[in-house]
Amino acid sequence: MARVTALRSIELGVTDLRLSAAFYRECWGLRPVAQGPGFCFLRATGPEHHVLVLRERPAPALIRVDFAAASPLAVRKLHGELESSGVKVRAEPGPLEDPGGGYGFAFLDPAGREFRILSEGAVHADAADAPDRPRKLSHVVLNSTDADADAAFFLDTLDFRLSDQTAMMEFLRCNADHHSIAFARAGSVSLNHAAFEMPDWDAVMRGAGRMKEAGHALEWGVGRHGPGNNVFAYFIDPDGLVIEYAAELQRIDEALHRPGNPQAWARPLNRLDQWGVAGPPSEKILNAMNGAGQA
Repeated sequence: MARVTALRSIELGVTDLRLSAAFYRECWGLRPVAQGPGFCFLRATGPEHHVLVLRERPAPALIRVDFAAASPLAVRKLHGELESSGVKVRAEPGPLEDPGGGYGFAFLDPAGREFRILSEGAVHADAADAPDRPRKLSHVVLNSTDADADAAFFLDTLDFRLSDQTAMMEFLRCNADHHSIAFARAGSVSLNHAAFEMPDWDAVMRGAGRMKEAGHALEWGVGRHGPGNNVFAYFIDPDGLVIEYAAELQRIDEALHRPGNPQAWARPLNRLDQWGVAGPPSEKILNAMNGAGQA
């Protein structure tokens, strides 16, 4: 079986493109690499051509998540495996016309979400870390009305691996990163949050400080998660979509790792991170994480 090798980017619908592009550029720390009527592609400091695409829409929404494969041959193999499993694929694999190019195809998961798998996209040669800016898209958490079924699709059809389970989430990986995608048990199919990897916990603090200075409240954090072990700081973008600065995500040793179950990750209700300093998430971000306002 061919495999997905990495998470590449996320595409979001936003209601005011100019406002959102300015927010992600000036406050969040991304840089535009392509823009035009109704769209903006933004990069982090790492080599990926872009990690975020913004498209103007009547309501905020998750549009698509992009994954990487090792080669065009791997892309074609994945396409064939998905098609033979009865998955709805958009078209045959081929050259992509988006900025950044590449070779790939799109498909829908059983819940109707769109994903794309591609290889050979453009990369940046200037990929040095910055002390307060994201280096890549770390992971995407999706709300699900049937998290077990959604996780099973990625495990069985795309050969992802289970990293951990909690009472609320299924954490899946496609490489050594603890998770590139997770499914949260919820009442809707929507975006829970998108996390952007910072070089270290100091960069999380510096990025969070920049956000606060720009008038954006820290809605949850700074703390350290249990599953994944990453440092976190959560904010809300202009459309009410939840975004996270993350650092020090656990790297999995395939030979040694055993997934934790909900009992293993149970903790007192008043302690929501390992350090015990983050406090509870705000009511605003809880509503946003549940998909409030999304199309």
